[in-house]
Parts: sequence; C-alpha cells; structure tokens
Amino acid sequence: MRFAISIPQYHPDGSFDPGAFRAYLTRAEELGFDSAWTQEQVLGTMPHLAPIETMTYAAACTERLRLGCAVLVSSLHSPVHLAKSIGTLDQLSRGRIDVGLGIGGRQRAVAAFGVDPDTLNTRFTEGLEVMRACWTQPRVTFAGRFWQLEDAAMEPKPFQKPHPPVWFGGSHPNALRRAVRLADAFMGAGSTTTEQFAGQVKVLRSELAEAGRDEQDLPIAKRVYIAVDDDLERGRARIGAALDQLYGYFGLSGLTALAVYGPPEECVRGLRAVADAGAATILLNPMYDDAEQMERLAAEVIPALT
Repeated sequence: MRFAISIPQYHPDGSFDPGAFRAYLTRAEELGFDSAWTQEQVLGTMPHLAPIETMTYAAACTERLRLGCAVLVSSLHSPVHLAKSIGTLDQLSRGRIDVGLGIGGRQRAVAAFGVDPDTLNTRFTEGLEVMRACWTQPRVTFAGRFWQLEDAAMEPKPFQKPHPPVWFGGSHPNALRRAVRLADAFMGAGSTTTEQFAGQVKVLRSELAEAGRDEQDLPIAKRVYIAVDDDLERGRARIGAALDQLYGYFGLSGLTALAVYGPPEECVRGLRAVADAGAATILLNPMYDDAEQMERLAAEVIPALT
C-alpha cells in the first residue's frame, strides 16, 4: 500500500504563501509520502491554481517526491503544447512526473476551448497518440482528424523513458476499457464513492484478463477526500461544505458520501474499504487545514493501514 497526498491549490487572490507551500512539500517528503498530486479546474469559482505551474513550483521545492495531476482534461488542450510542457517538467524534476489524463464531461464549458463536445473522445485518443509520438520519435509525421504534423521534431524528450507514466481517469465502462488499452495506470476519481470505485475495479480486472494483461501491469489508485476530526459531526459538516464549494459551480451538492471523515479510527475504516476495493495507492486529499491534516494522517491513520 502506497500513500500520496494532495498539493494545496486553493489560494484566493494574493494569499499564496511561498514559504508555507515549500514547508508543506518538504514535510510531505519527510513523512514518507510516495507522491503529491494536483487537479485541473480552469473555469470555476474556486481559487484554483493551474496544475502544471503548481507542479513546476513543487518540483523546485522537493527532491524525491513524485508529482502528478489527476487529471488534465487533455481533450481541451493542444497535445503538442501539452507534450512540450510535460516533457520540460519531467526534465526539470529529473524524472518525477506522472501524467493523469481524462476526457472531461459535457458539464464542462467545452465551447470556451473551441471544442465540439461530440468530438471529445476522438480528440482524447488522437491527442494521446500525438503526445506519445512527440515524446518518443525523433521525427513525427502524423495525419489525424484534428492535428497534422510533417517531419516535426520535439526536443528534449522527457527524462523518463519512453515517457512519464500515463494515468487515466474516468468512470464510464468505455473509459475503463480505454484505460486497459492505452494507459499505464488508473486513478479513481475523488467524485466517486468507494462502492462505485469497487465496481470500476471489477470492470478493469475483467478487461485486463480479456486482453491478456497481468493486473500488475495497470496500477490502480484512488483519490479520497478526507477529514480527520475527533468530532464526527463536525468533520462531516466541514468536508461536506468544502465539497459543495468545490463542485457547486458544476451544479453538484450533497456530496458528503464521497468522503472519509471523523476520528482516526473512522478514517482507518474508510480507507481500508478503499484498499479492499482495489486501490494499491490512496491519494489523500484534505479539503482544509492541509498541513495539520497531513500531520494527523501520517501519525494517526496511515500507521494503522501499513
């Protein structure tokens, strides 16, 4: 069992504290977390720092910690620009980057990105093909529906060979089958319950068996929104309000069932259920008091799970 921690990204205008950010990541390394992860939310009311820039800052603050985003909505990005940014970040971090990619849903304002929502799936798979070509081939000739390259070169390649591990998100059965075909790993969303995640793992394992792939070839993780609080009801109220704030822009509310919260023993119980559902890595995502929560997780929760 491995444990990852979220990177604090919610900073209202003018409130970002570089020293506190560095201290948080330094402490995450000291506490033995395997990796630290961002999210992407370009449009929304949460003061959400962009993931790649945040990861770049984090890379300069750390030496061992792997860094990832779960997930970049790559169907809304130019794959050439995205490949360049990720390859650069992998060089700057000396090979510590994990790439989480997702298609995104129709609830997103895709027209703001000049994208037809009916093309998201095709743009996703074609874009991934472009990115992998840019990362691995000395010259790229590609004739796609959305992108065309003729004898194009991109240097330097990523530090990791052949490229950083590509994680997929998604919950639809088609997305899970796509992960088995194309991904290096799978990250269950924080917006899914443990029960829903368990169902996704069953589909993944069935598809892996049908494809003749060993289960170890596709590491599985899950983001878990969590709040350690000695008062169960207070923990429920605080994390519920934080989730409503995060997802309310998209018309979602009443999401407390997504989270694990309460005294340490309740958090242990909730996380053990996530592990039993199939997560080999659990991405712990506090929604407030990040540094304090990380300390309590490392001292009072994780030791009971390892």
